Formats: sequence, structure tokens, C-alpha cells
Amino acid sequence: MAVVLSLRWPGVTPGQYDEVRDAVGWEEQAPDGAYIHVAWFEPGALRVTDVWESQGHFERFRDAQLMAAVVKAGITTEPEAEYQTLHRRFVAPGVTGAD
Repeated sequence: MAVVLSLRWPGVTPGQYDEVRDAVGWEEQAPDGAYIHVAWFEPGALRVTDVWESQGHFERFRDAQLMAAVVKAGITTEPEAEYQTLHRRFVAPGVTGAD
């Protein structure tokens, strides 16, 4: 069952986020089970909303790829994460790719 991951990660900068994104390459080769990723910044924190095929799919990606890049980028804080079961998703016609 698909899940929505809502994440707030204090102390992560745009530069660190970009470093992790580049190291992992999720836009070039989407992780197994990843559907949607949206990221933005509020003062002092990274915010992310993801949709994954399951919580397990995200956790496998986190453990196999993401965490090594997080450590290398110097991120030392822990994220606040919450999973909820997806009820419905909609992608507007013509919306594709990364931006």
C-alpha cells in the first residue's frame, strides 16, 4: 500500500540537500518504489513530501543509499518523519520530470 512520507529535517541547508541529491542520483535513476518527491526549505529546516510504494521501499533506499550520502554531506541532525497511508494521488497532465 502506497505511503506518504512527511519529513522535517532541522539544520539541513540547500547546499547539503543538493550534495546528497547529486551523490545519490535519484533524479537520474529513480529508487525502486519511489513515486513522487517534493522538497522545500523553511527557516532552519528542509521539508520533504514523498510518495512511496510502501514504507519498506523508502527504508531500503534510506539504508542502502541515502544515509551514506547524508553522512558525507555533514548532516548530523535527525529528521522528524511521519508516514501515512496514501488515499489518492493526482498528477496534472503534462507534468513530468525534475525541476
